[in-house]
Amino acid sequence: MTRLILQDQAAGLRNLTLFQAPNSARVITIAGGTARIGKTSVVVNLASALAQNGQRVLLIDENPCHNSICTNLGLQGRFDLLHVIHKDKRLDQVLLQGPENVVILSAMRGIHALNKLNPLEQDWLVKSFAELTESVDIVLIDTAMTGTTHVLPLSLASEQVMIVISGSAASLTGAYVLIKIMSQEYSKQHFLILVNKVDSETESLSIYQNLYKVARQYLSVTLEYIGYIQSDEKLRNSTQLCRPVLEAFPASQAALCFEQLARNVLRSSCPDKYNGGVDNFMQRLIRTSHLSMANFMV
Repeated sequence: MTRLILQDQAAGLRNLTLFQAPNSARVITIAGGTARIGKTSVVVNLASALAQNGQRVLLIDENPCHNSICTNLGLQGRFDLLHVIHKDKRLDQVLLQGPENVVILSAMRGIHALNKLNPLEQDWLVKSFAELTESVDIVLIDTAMTGTTHVLPLSLASEQVMIVISGSAASLTGAYVLIKIMSQEYSKQHFLILVNKVDSETESLSIYQNLYKVARQYLSVTLEYIGYIQSDEKLRNSTQLCRPVLEAFPASQAALCFEQLARNVLRSSCPDKYNGGVDNFMQRLIRTSHLSMANFMV
């Protein structure tokens, strides 16, 4: 089943937030089946666009320092999630302020330590995240693309999974494998599909349809086309400036694509909707981190 998301008026879109349950936060993992797909750029710029829609965004970054969200934004953090787990720092002390309404949590070491926590440490971590319940509307998670990525535990704990693809064969193959593992081994059935690095919407729909046809033939999943990001020199320039493209070049084609993507995300279907805030997400993540890692290498 596929849904092509249609455009809507921004005012009507903002009204959708009125139906969000009190003290709840939507959690979206952004993943890709191959490296160099532009996933971190998507996370940074989507967060900026969501913030401009009035959303308070928490970015959780699983990437190593040289390829992290902080590096993308020219920020340098001294502390991360592991410092919170060890009670060396409070959660508010390790969060970095990004663009307006966006905060960033470096979490690679902490996420990899979750399956080793004892019950008291687990309880401490959940309580720490409960402090963010009333200050976060959306959580975006940027998964690492390495042999030890925890993309599956992160995805299984999230309400929505966005797969970033491009027109390359490696991208489509990797995305299909990731969707297959999550659906057949771990019962994840609904996926948002974003097409990156294309010249037009027509091209993006053609690429999406290639993935959709194969998934429909061999998998029992729902793929939802969530939008596309057009190739744009201004996007590359904004990355070099360590700024979201919506800040640096608000009239650029890439900025317009991210504005539309944010609107599409806010009204996308969410069949796995959970109640509760980011503390509930952390509870789910701790549980999924204990699943067998045998199939987690992508």
